[in-house]
Amino acid sequence: MSDPGPVLSSGARYRDELVARGLLLATGVDGLYGFSNDLVRLIAAVETYVSAAGAGKYEVLRFPPVVPRVVLERSGYVRSFPDLVGAVRTFTGGDEAHHALLRTLDAGGDWTAGLGGSDVALCAAACQPLYPTITPDLPVGGRRFDVCGYVFRHEPSSDVARMLSFRQYEYVYAGDELGALAHRDHWTEVAAEMLSDLGLDVAATLASDPFFGRAGRALTATQREGALKYEVVAATAPDAPTTAITSANCHLDHFCRELGIRTAAGETAHSSCVGFGLERIAFALLFAHGPNLAGWPDRARARLAV
Repeated sequence: MSDPGPVLSSGARYRDELVARGLLLATGVDGLYGFSNDLVRLIAAVETYVSAAGAGKYEVLRFPPVVPRVVLERSGYVRSFPDLVGAVRTFTGGDEAHHALLRTLDAGGDWTAGLGGSDVALCAAACQPLYPTITPDLPVGGRRFDVCGYVFRHEPSSDVARMLSFRQYEYVYAGDELGALAHRDHWTEVAAEMLSDLGLDVAATLASDPFFGRAGRALTATQREGALKYEVVAATAPDAPTTAITSANCHLDHFCRELGIRTAAGETAHSSCVGFGLERIAFALLFAHGPNLAGWPDRARARLAV
């Protein structure tokens, strides 16, 4: 009897279908893909659509996909999400260490053991590098920021909407407590309307972050009890749970307290953000309307200019 081959999950089958259609380019690593011309166009159109929603109202800042390692440490990310962290390791040895590394490489061993730590890590949220740049004393009404960039989270999966590296487009507020809550609530509503207007079947739901370990379970409970995080979810693949394609988070004074950021009244500032997952939105649109952009509903094509 011939070997029937591996049994693929529905997520893997759908991923392979997108690869076969030429929309995704496989790299051999789950969660890491190249994008075709059509998919690049679609993601760019989604970015333009999201950008237009905040145009002229926010300070536009951009950061690289690597951050000082201390940013992950001071933000509490390493304590809360050690399983998702990506740290950059580099070679700093001399000739002898290089020869040892090459021997390991030639023997098929783990040559990365010959690398040492560095001062940088992979950015885990587009707004992470922003907070250390905010001046300690905020003006009346706080400050609002537009940030976008690649982020990394180590959660390899065959689910196309859960990639190792993806882009987040964020609108961030730093100011007083009521302003932070209003910013979170405003963007939860606006995001649901924007995505629904593209023909997606979405819902805004109370959510929590995947905090790690026993202490993390307490943080998850606190976050849900305080109704601090909401997600706008949609289907991105067949036979799979809906996926968060946008999330809106109220951080309370967590980041601002650590960095000494104060309101105009001299109180510790609060912050909140909304993050649009550009690739996730694109995958939700492909699943809802099909891989042929020319056959999409007129409304969606007009909104995105595709």
